Amino acid sequence: MKRAPLIPWVLAFLALTALLGGAAAWSSYRIALDRLAEQGRADISLAADRLTAQLLRYRELAVVLTDHPALQALLSGDGDPAAGDRLVQSMADKTGALSVVLVGRDGQVLASSTPTPQRLDPGALPLSRALRGSIGTSQAIIPRWDDRQTRAFSFAAPVYRPAGPPAGAVVATADVRWIEDNWPANTPAAYFVDANGVVFVSNRSDLRLARLGEGGSFPPYSARNVGGHAVWTLDGGPYLPRRALHVERAMPTLGLTANALLDTAPAVRSALAAFAATAALVLVFGAMLLVALVRRRALAVRLALEARANAQLEARVAERTRELASANDELRHEIAERREAEAALKRAQDELVQAGKLSALGQMSAGISHELNQPLMAIRSFAENGALFVERGKPERAGENLGKIAELARRMGRIIQNLRAFARQESGPVTEVDLGAVVEASLEVTAEKLAKGGVAVDWARPLRPVRVLGGEVRLQQVVVNLISNAVDAMVAEKTAAPRIEIGTADLGNRVSLTVRDSGPGLAEPARVFDPFYTTKEVGASEGMGLGLSISYGLIQSFGGTIQGTNHPGGGALFTVELRSVREAAA
Repeated sequence: MKRAPLIPWVLAFLALTALLGGAAAWSSYRIALDRLAEQGRADISLAADRLTAQLLRYRELAVVLTDHPALQALLSGDGDPAAGDRLVQSMADKTGALSVVLVGRDGQVLASSTPTPQRLDPGALPLSRALRGSIGTSQAIIPRWDDRQTRAFSFAAPVYRPAGPPAGAVVATADVRWIEDNWPANTPAAYFVDANGVVFVSNRSDLRLARLGEGGSFPPYSARNVGGHAVWTLDGGPYLPRRALHVERAMPTLGLTANALLDTAPAVRSALAAFAATAALVLVFGAMLLVALVRRRALAVRLALEARANAQLEARVAERTRELASANDELRHEIAERREAEAALKRAQDELVQAGKLSALGQMSAGISHELNQPLMAIRSFAENGALFVERGKPERAGENLGKIAELARRMGRIIQNLRAFARQESGPVTEVDLGAVVEASLEVTAEKLAKGGVAVDWARPLRPVRVLGGEVRLQQVVVNLISNAVDAMVAEKTAAPRIEIGTADLGNRVSLTVRDSGPGLAEPARVFDPFYTTKEVGASEGMGLGLSISYGLIQSFGGTIQGTNHPGGGALFTVELRSVREAAA
């Protein structure tokens, strides 16, 4: 059978690969241009705002000087011209202005920071606008003594008398070159064009005073539209990109148009990378198809050979039948073995489930023992103190201790109920809780332990209630556990001057509670909330490693977070963040 040659199919596939790679490259280029245009608009806005802010300082200088008494006196004919010259010279030196001039209504120069003509044209900008009562603005190219040209912005502010039209104006002129010299060096090429098409300001020296349009001195370029963006190809020397994205923005305040040229080389590289990746994927897919096609052809050849050798295979059918019968017997034996293995696996799974149940019961027992230890110690302390008060004839104080013992007993009942709910993955109702009252109650429960350990507590209850969302008893469990762990750590390490710092902070929709000790810190902060993880000695009464794990689950049930780290100043730092009542209202 004659087969079609593979070469035409390979060439067609290569053409398809080039087409798909080109489509991917074009799409990537368009996306990169969109991002580059967004960056360009941000850069040109920043450059325009920078130029505007620096130039408007001189307009503000002109406005401020209009109220100066020395200049007012010169306009009234009573001032000292030498003092006026010194004043405007001082202001020009302090602000970096090219010149500061006081002009009368008839154009007569009354005070100047630099040698200037004795009279200015009152009908020319910006003086004409100032003499009509407004602030005038103009830009001009001023010849210099060294045959170079100075690009300057001038601002004129009217000087008013108590009554009548403006008596004169203060004209402040800024040298654009000083602003350009302070331009950041790593910014894209930016230039600002005036109404006559002249580049008046630019961070590229080659573009300054270049004229746009036919016959102008601006570098020649050709523009084309790519996805709504203007992409220029220009020959501007080593300091301008060969291919650039052009963005512009009008600046009516200064009468300029801001322009920026952003190098499109990153977009081109992104497009080339997309083309290479797409072409590689398509070529890999094509290679797999080619291999499959070659194998299919080889299979066809093989089938043809097998067809010609069919006669020989018929002679071996009987032998193969016997072999298959033997293999069938082996398969039945293997099936029986696998059924026995499945039965053994099921028995092992049942035993594993039973072991999991026993482990869960052990965790519940350990958790209850851990959480009831502190209230029992407090009950014993209050009972002993109550007996002493009875012996001393103070029944009212003994009654107070009995009341506290009753409250602790009720609290232990609630703790047991909360632990049972926690073990069943349940949670009690979340209500408004005063975090300050919770900390006070926790310190009261752990008072004896703190006293025995000689631990000082740095805690100042907030003046106003700190309302958070949680459960009062469960939140108290967390605080008591953090305080107890801190005391145990400092006592075990025999820390000198052991101390616990407790504080709260309002974070807006969240409230944080921090507990820091002066102990040795956390050996493995990432594992402190793992069940049964503990650094206490084996056999310690409170070293089961379930307290922080239970606290972690309780805080999460309130919609909060708890984190344990080492403080840079030493010691462990636990931070609890809870939702504030304001968040719930929102």
